[in-house]
Amino acid sequence: MSNIQGKVSREIRGHIFLIGLDRANKRNAFDSHMIQDLSLALTEYENNPELRCAVIFAHGDHFTAGLDLVELQPKLAEGVFSFSDETVNPWGTVGRQRTKPLVTAVQGYCYTAGIELILNSDIVVANENTQFTQIEVQRGILPFGGATVRFIQAAGWAKAMKYVLTGDLFYAQTAYEMNLVTEVVEGNNQLIRAIELAERIAQAAPLAVQAALKSAHQAFLQSPEAAFANLQGLLNPLLSSEDAKEGVNAMLERRAPLFKGK
Repeated sequence: MSNIQGKVSREIRGHIFLIGLDRANKRNAFDSHMIQDLSLALTEYENNPELRCAVIFAHGDHFTAGLDLVELQPKLAEGVFSFSDETVNPWGTVGRQRTKPLVTAVQGYCYTAGIELILNSDIVVANENTQFTQIEVQRGILPFGGATVRFIQAAGWAKAMKYVLTGDLFYAQTAYEMNLVTEVVEGNNQLIRAIELAERIAQAAPLAVQAALKSAHQAFLQSPEAAFANLQGLLNPLLSSEDAKEGVNAMLERRAPLFKGK
């Protein structure tokens, strides 16, 4: 396991990439270095063809307490944060977008930027005692990670705006009911479950997984009509891929497929 600048750990397990928020002494609050490190880790994941699924988790008792406003507020006021076309934006609002699947495991505090991060994940596993809050407007700022967009899309206007405008706390079961969380688990098993799901995803055909993500993201972020219009263009390359042939052969031979991403 290694760190980039000491704020994010990275570990490769076969085709899975584990990315750990590693500022536990600050409840994993995001300062500028931690934001940069997470972006670089996701870029490393995106650029490595051997990696098929990533898991974001957090060291310590809390996923993240959100933004470190003491360090970040002057920089936010100057508008210095931007993501280039080369580096992946963890929140998926601007800059380079992620094309590979992302599973996130949360526990303890999942505040502000943490909620915005799980809203840009594909699968989220939460410990049953996880606390959530979207409290930016109570601090005089705006959710920079797209919560005013994705939160409403996931939960609906009435439920989302209650928490965006009041900053009230809510817990994992409520997050599940609002479609912010995929699964709620007992005990400290959120990372174990997230890795289990990542392993299953990594066993699937990588090209098909990425095509499915692209279609789903297009439907969610643009429109169902845009996704429908692009389905055939996504399907045709898959039909002629080596993985499609392997999938059919494995089914006929009643064995597990061995996909190579080709």
